[in-house]
Amino acid sequence: MSASPTLRRAFAARLAAIVALVALVAGASLAPVPAQAAVNAPTIAGSGSEVMCGSDLAKGGVTATASHGDAWAAVDGNEWSRWDSGVTEEPPGSGNWVGRDGEWISVDLGSERAICGVKPYWEAAYAADYDVEASLDGVDWTLLAQVRGVDSAGAELTRFSAVNARYLRLTAVTRGTQYGVSIWDMEILEPRLVDRPTTSLLGDRVVVLDPTMDAADIQAILDDTFTSQETNQFGDDRWQFVFLPGSYTVDARVGFYTSLAGAGLDPTDVSIVGGDWVDADWFDMNGTQNFWRSAENLSWTPTGGTGRWAVSQASSFRRVHVDGTLALDTGRYGWISGSFIADTEVTGYVTSYAEQQSYTRDSSVDAWAGGIWNTVSSGLKGDYATGTGPGDTRTTLAAASAAWPTPPVTALPTTGPIAEKPYLHLTGADIEAATDWAVRVPDVRDGTAGTTWVFGSTPGTDIPLTDFFIAQEGATATQINAALAAGRHVLFAPGIHELDRTLEVSQPGTVLLGLGLATLVPTGGGSAIHVADVDGVRIAGLLLDAAPTGSPSLLTVGDADAHTDHSPDPIVLSDIYLRVGGAGAGIVDDALVIAANDTIVDHVWAWRADHGTGVGWTVNTAEHGLVVDGDDVSIYGLFVEHFQGYNVLWNGDGGRTVFFQNELPYDVPDQETWQNGNRRGYAAYKVATDVTTHEAWGLGSYSNFTEDTEEDEITVDNAFEVPQVAGVAMHRMLTVSLGGEGIFEHVINGVGDRQFSSDTVPTYLEAYPTGPDDPIFTPVDPAPEAPTPASAPAAPASISAPSLDPHSAPVPAGGRIAVSGDGFTPGEDVVVTIDSKPAILARVVAGPDGAFHADVPVPDDLSTGEHVLTATGVLSGRAASLTIQVQGLLAATGAGEFAATTAAALALLAAGLGLLAARRRLGR
Repeated sequence: MSASPTLRRAFAARLAAIVALVALVAGASLAPVPAQAAVNAPTIAGSGSEVMCGSDLAKGGVTATASHGDAWAAVDGNEWSRWDSGVTEEPPGSGNWVGRDGEWISVDLGSERAICGVKPYWEAAYAADYDVEASLDGVDWTLLAQVRGVDSAGAELTRFSAVNARYLRLTAVTRGTQYGVSIWDMEILEPRLVDRPTTSLLGDRVVVLDPTMDAADIQAILDDTFTSQETNQFGDDRWQFVFLPGSYTVDARVGFYTSLAGAGLDPTDVSIVGGDWVDADWFDMNGTQNFWRSAENLSWTPTGGTGRWAVSQASSFRRVHVDGTLALDTGRYGWISGSFIADTEVTGYVTSYAEQQSYTRDSSVDAWAGGIWNTVSSGLKGDYATGTGPGDTRTTLAAASAAWPTPPVTALPTTGPIAEKPYLHLTGADIEAATDWAVRVPDVRDGTAGTTWVFGSTPGTDIPLTDFFIAQEGATATQINAALAAGRHVLFAPGIHELDRTLEVSQPGTVLLGLGLATLVPTGGGSAIHVADVDGVRIAGLLLDAAPTGSPSLLTVGDADAHTDHSPDPIVLSDIYLRVGGAGAGIVDDALVIAANDTIVDHVWAWRADHGTGVGWTVNTAEHGLVVDGDDVSIYGLFVEHFQGYNVLWNGDGGRTVFFQNELPYDVPDQETWQNGNRRGYAAYKVATDVTTHEAWGLGSYSNFTEDTEEDEITVDNAFEVPQVAGVAMHRMLTVSLGGEGIFEHVINGVGDRQFSSDTVPTYLEAYPTGPDDPIFTPVDPAPEAPTPASAPAAPASISAPSLDPHSAPVPAGGRIAVSGDGFTPGEDVVVTIDSKPAILARVVAGPDGAFHADVPVPDDLSTGEHVLTATGVLSGRAASLTIQVQGLLAATGAGEFAATTAAALALLAAGLGLLAARRRLGR
């Protein structure tokens, strides 16, 4: 992470006070244009003070014309139709088909309307540069925006100062490909003046909606947020929408970092009637990057009887009553990858025809239809069907599971020890009073099926919000730790929470709950959170993001070697997401470490980024996604991807996993780099040799090695490795080589067919052990590591750590300092950071002797005084620090904070990170 989000937003707010509407373009540049006279001043509906710009005027009753092709197909609301400007064969008979620059499409709104933006959803034939114009008569035109530098298909948002017009025209100045231009859908955005309903109690990113509000205002607020967040995969904005009890008729589309929640005690207290919540128009109907969003504690009656929730990882769907059919597919049946549903009732079908894998827990459906590779459930009530038509076959889930892998259904009749996620609900009438809110903490239960609320409210305990410290963005780790030490719980408001020290949870029964995908970034070199070995802690709804300064873990639960029995009141983690890279460079040893016995994990995604910024084999380094040292740990819905060693390393006894989804790292440079002793590659899921009992169901691992060649395919010998003992049993495993990128020699322990196929058809194995003829498997165990305190740096300086030698002092801010060090692993990257800024100042490679030399820039916004430089080996973790004296250009309390944080962002981007180009997840 770089510049403080709080300061960025404060600057944006001041700017917004000067201009009526900020012009934004996602993924392209917007050239300034002169004002012209073919439009009128805007007449904006509504009575509020803030302009919302997101509602689509082109949803119905508009017409369109174009230079060539069927213009109507871009405004007909049909997901399968599109406007195509066409191609010509040049020269005739050559077979060389090319398009034309200058193609245009014009939309007639039918009457003069206020407009504030346009969002075309480009097909693969997109325009690299285009102009947006408006007109009152279709003859004289006003240029509203010039969009330049579009580089891919998908949604392209352009907002502009509102005007009144009847016609809007988009002209493709320059094509992005040799072909013509093509648009699936084109939204024309209407402004509305609204007061966004927030509270001083919960902050300006928690929008509290009331059924007595004007429905058009509610729709405008939801649309404005979605329009901004639809493509905002690695942005800083976080939003929580809270619906007060009552009925709503709105289309509540949910983009990145957006959460919907009802404020009632039960899902039926809030009723929403409306259209789809999540689709993948922005990514050409490929849903494999629809991450980081949620819906919970609501009732939904979808328009037309079917509602769409086409998501992949980190997108929970909890405590929702769906009165109709729930479609988990995108509108054009593009891939989706990994939905999670819990404590939910669907009165109709759930359709999952294009979903690679999914996990559903303790819910009920009329029937489940579809699933491609690995459809897993526990405690799910209902049937299985091959389709939703009258002639489609229907059977029980148990019968479908017995026929595995055709269909690929694993249905366990009940779930083991589990507790539902804590949730915020209103207990009184005053939304500004903490006394009128509470957090329900559901009870732990075992061996159940179906929802917790179908016969009454979810059993549990209410904790009044007065017992919580509400951590707004900008609250310090010191403040939060003081509240925790005083026995208070913590509610994290939506935002980016940068922590210069580890949050220490030491009191039994403490609740940490995030709203709106609240994100914690440990910038001080420690973990984000350490939970002591105590009973009953609940942590839920948080995204933990690794920092470039590195951490031993992002979340550590329990203390090494404590092994206390917590079974009567276990620690429970719900909807915990851990990210290394993507939003910026990040480094961590192990994303999640669980040392506490009896811990329950209910939905976790640990992701070492394969796309975004700060991505590369030596850039976002992370060995393990999950390390389990505690005994009797149960995990439901385990998603772990792209880590460089064992993605999961399980050292504790008595472990249970229901559903595991994994992709091995895409960016393995070569076989030698990834060699594991005498074994090729690292298993996705490793159970240590001395473990005597372990059981797991529904596990899949996939390869997509992008750095190898067809002649030298990277191979992993086993997707899974476990000890060959009577107490260890693995059920329903599969491997997939995505498009033939990589080889699985075996599924588990030398058993299971080789997987290397370009047709992306899995290799399945029903169970392990398979019988007495299984080959003797000699495991490779990782070298033991000394336990690292959760709040300690990743690798503290020691006698073997390098030293730094300054060659000049004092150092002026904005100057440079030559530093050197030794004791690193030859050939590893060494990063140099400074304690006062979460940014990498230099990145160099250690020489054959383990030494390095670097010319390090000193940020020009440092205050006068002592600052600490630290050099850290990316692979070895060895580190050493040096205190330097800086003669600052700013006062210690300095003005210009926004400039300072902006400089940090530029330093992070420009400090020689060697970032790979943003790489999209394949449409698998």
